[in-house]
Amino acid sequence: MTLSELAGKTAPQSLLTNIPRLVAHYYETRPDVGDPLQRVSFGTSGHRGTSMNGTFNEAHILAVAQAVAEHRAAAGITGPLFMGLDSHALSEPAWITALQVLTANGVRVCVQPGVLTPTPLISHAILEHNRAGQGGTADGIVITPSHNPPQDGGFKYNPPSGGPADTDITGAVQARANAILQEELRDVNRVSLEDAMGALEEFDFITPYVRQLPEVIDLDAIKHSGLHVGIDPLGGASLPVWEAIVAEYGLNFEIVNRTVDPRFAFMSVDRDGKIRMDCSSPYAMAGLLRLKDDFDVAVGNDPDADRHGIVTKDGLMNPNHYLAVMIDYLFQHRPGWRADAGVGKTLVSSALIDRVANGLGRRLVEVPVGFKYFVDGLLSGNLGFGGEESAGASFLRLNGQAWSTDKDGLIPGLLAAEMTAKTGKTPSQRFAELTERYGETAYDRQDAPATPAQKKILSTLSPDDVKAKTLAGDPITARLTRAPGNDAPIGGLKVTTAEAWFAARPSGTEDVYKIYAESFKGQDHLKQVMAEARDVVSDALGGQQVGGQ
Repeated sequence: MTLSELAGKTAPQSLLTNIPRLVAHYYETRPDVGDPLQRVSFGTSGHRGTSMNGTFNEAHILAVAQAVAEHRAAAGITGPLFMGLDSHALSEPAWITALQVLTANGVRVCVQPGVLTPTPLISHAILEHNRAGQGGTADGIVITPSHNPPQDGGFKYNPPSGGPADTDITGAVQARANAILQEELRDVNRVSLEDAMGALEEFDFITPYVRQLPEVIDLDAIKHSGLHVGIDPLGGASLPVWEAIVAEYGLNFEIVNRTVDPRFAFMSVDRDGKIRMDCSSPYAMAGLLRLKDDFDVAVGNDPDADRHGIVTKDGLMNPNHYLAVMIDYLFQHRPGWRADAGVGKTLVSSALIDRVANGLGRRLVEVPVGFKYFVDGLLSGNLGFGGEESAGASFLRLNGQAWSTDKDGLIPGLLAAEMTAKTGKTPSQRFAELTERYGETAYDRQDAPATPAQKKILSTLSPDDVKAKTLAGDPITARLTRAPGNDAPIGGLKVTTAEAWFAARPSGTEDVYKIYAESFKGQDHLKQVMAEARDVVSDALGGQQVGGQ
């Protein structure tokens, strides 16, 4: 991908979203149900789109909220539905629409009016309610497109397990929502905004979460160390939570940016020239990086706080590197966890994690891309940790019970402070020690063109379609189209050797496929792996009858 000349610079006026126009399109634009791109589509993190092109509009939310209400009724979910939202401009209109529909269907909706509510707090509230076993079973909704650009909106549903819904649920909700759209919303129940606001139940998400943090993080160690920690919420929903954490525990934390602006005008531009609140991108995190020497460690979050970015005086940590550091530290400092608790990773996360898990004597559970695959393991304590390469992770309480079964960007940030306080070494210094022990890794992700037909073939390949015997000079040790950890289809291909691997997956939104690759032999070898990966995929696709070629 070509680096934009704006990368790392404050967004110019020309990039800022016209918020009134964006919101007007939310209410006025009617999606074309005959266009597949304008139908409801649940990816790994719910339905996302923008009102400007008919992919995220009031009609979508009316249909999806009605479908969720019907799913709850069919599943016998009678407890409260906890609903949160982030700071994207389309989040509050969608929050209002969903509230009107859910209330009309008799759903008890618990919200914190006037306060942004991050994803991990919704997951935490669901688990806490259901653990108590009173007042029916709870579930939740978060209105967020995560780190996506300011013009985007998103809607994700979390069932009673507290984490992202699995494909059985999202598939059924998606199908019903599209049927409702097709029928011109005739089956949607809706009350007035006044009636909806009168029926909602006010709920404090922040206080229980903050007060229980000592159950998952050693906050005393952080406080007594006096560490100076920088916090950048990137204009998102973590701001009121970080404010509450600092107030509750008297930590030496400094929130460097309290601005909440739906245009995200304060952001520095990402690599591709777009405004994107990606706390794992050094370009999006340029503001905090300029302050790195002012702090012992610093933390960034995306708008719904389900992702983390860790900054030390050495710079912004690669998400894969910090996942490995967290795993190495946690499994040596959490004696209350089960002795057989495993390490969960996605198949495109670093193989350094495999080596760390092996060094710790812990079982590795490698799953397809999607945090939903970690939910059951975290809920049962079978997994101590679940993490994915896009800077999303969660882990257990000190006693081995589930904390959040969705990605929590707050506790990895606090853990960076804990490990610095208790070991005297920053996460980047601990990572340097890991590379000395397990080898230095080079990792990259690129996109390559693919037609819709080729993407379909790629998602259904078998290991036998890979004819190559070697990869970048080393014998191939595995050809995978199903994940080793749960035998679920990966929707693509992964090829491994003793010193490298690559994975190829079709994009769900663009005519490209994504290639992930890693080498323990350095950057030059990584380039060779990436080049041969393209050849391996081309050869596999070339044996198929591809339409339109």
